[in-house]
This record gives sequence, C-alpha cells and structure tokens, in this order.
Amino acid sequence: MKILITGAGGQLGRDLVRVLGRWHCTAFTRQQLDIADEKAVRRLIAEAKPEAIVHAAAYTKVDQAEAEPEETYRINAIGASHVAISAEAVGAKMVYVSTDYVFDGTKGEPYDEQDRTNPLSVYGKSKLLGEQLVQAVCPRHFIVRTSWLYGKDGNNFVTKVLALAERQQELTVVDDQFGSPTYTYDLAECIGGLLETDRYGIYHVANRGYCSRWALAKTILELAGHTGIAVRPARSDDYALPAPRPAHSAFADRGLRLAGLPRMRDWKTALEAFLRNDWGKTDENGDRRSPIEAAG
Repeated sequence: MKILITGAGGQLGRDLVRVLGRWHCTAFTRQQLDIADEKAVRRLIAEAKPEAIVHAAAYTKVDQAEAEPEETYRINAIGASHVAISAEAVGAKMVYVSTDYVFDGTKGEPYDEQDRTNPLSVYGKSKLLGEQLVQAVCPRHFIVRTSWLYGKDGNNFVTKVLALAERQQELTVVDDQFGSPTYTYDLAECIGGLLETDRYGIYHVANRGYCSRWALAKTILELAGHTGIAVRPARSDDYALPAPRPAHSAFADRGLRLAGLPRMRDWKTALEAFLRNDWGKTDENGDRRSPIEAAG
C-alpha cells in the first residue's frame, strides 16, 4: 500500500512514519507542505498517487488558537478539506486525526462515537469542522478521534512531568480533568490496522481506561522511579487559561469493538512501554537506559 502522511514532523507523525514504514510511505512535514495551500496539496498528492492518506498535520496550540482563530481554521478545517478533496481525486482512502476537544466534557462518563459533539474552544470547533468537511467530500474516510497524546518526540504532558521531576521536588497538577492518555506509537499501530480495512466511519482511538491529570502525573513518577516527589492537587479554576477544556473527555472504544478490530491496550501498560522503550536516559557509561531500568 502506498501511504502519504502529513504532519510527519510532529510526535504522532514521527510514529506514523516509524510504524507505517512497512509499506511505501511518502511523508511531508509542515515545512514541506502547507496544507492550507490548495494548489500545493493537489499537486503533491497527484504526484504521489497514494492509496491512503493519513492526515496528522494540525494546529494544536489550544490556548493560542483563541487569539488566532483564522489561522486555526485555515489549517484544521480548510487545510483538511484540501487534503480530502485531493484524496478523493486520486481514489485514496483518508484518515483524519481529530480530538476529544470536540466534546464539552459534561457527560460524566466516557464518550463513544454516537455521542453529541459540542466543542468549547476554537481548537475544538476547528477540528469538528474539519471532520465535517472530510466526511462531505471523501466518502472513504476514517475520522480518528484521540486524546491526551504523548510520544518520544513531543512536548507533551508526560515528557513535561518527567522533565520537571529532574529539577523539582514538588509538582502541582489539576485533579478535575479526566481523559484517556494515549501513546502515539499505539495510535499509529491502530491507524495502520484501520487502513487495511474498508470499515469507514468515526472511531475513538485511545488507550483504554481513564484518569485525572493528577493521577497520571503520580503514575508517571512512580513508573519512572521518582518516588520522592510530591504531587499536589489543584483545580482548573486556579489557572486562568485562555481556552476552556472539557472536564471529562475520556473515550469508550465502541467503534473498534463493533468493527471487530483489535482494541488498544490499557493506558498504564502503554505508559510503561513508553518509559521502557522510548524515554531513554544516559547512565554513567554513556549508555541509554529507560527510567524503569534505572529505577530497578
């Protein structure tokens, strides 16, 4: 299968290249392809003639998006439509990577694919519009919603906690936001599995289970061997962030189960795998070691 990947320089994009490399992949970073440039998108996709496109490029600065709505929509919605139109033109199936931020977080339990969307932020609204535009112009689509992503090449919650643990003895983390932490490698594997099917539609793809940000930070530190660091709980209201967040945006994987597709592993097992395999440290001999090995 010939696959084209957008957003290849991001944390998910890098794992998509790593995982989908078993096929013939053409990958473009943000610098190589401005998805808001319709002519460039059309030309590059026509030249590549992919059988599948994984569209991972996105504007993901959630707070900054509130001050830059036009740029956010230009990339997340209009750019997605350009990719979808070009995918349909060459007969390619398309994966559009979306987000838990399309929900308002008021359900109080994990969301499945049939639940009503109601984004709170500019970012969430732009991603929902992107979903709708892709669905309108590219019938062979997979809308893959995911949440709380972390990977070895990203500036994400997990890597931030690990970095802070190197220089602080106490962290303060909100305990009233709940979600499903998701390892980008696992997400890339699941996307690869979807591409081998024609079970098109919307999928919630996240590592199974959910937790609060506070509980996630505690688990990260425990697994990484940072046992002496205190994690103090805080409320979201204590922080004046520009963009509102859904309070409870955990996912249920009803779509994967109904399609008979493999389910994602639980979030704690995935986190442990990330720490062992992708978050290496250098020991006194200059060898790369994982925090789990170092703690053992």
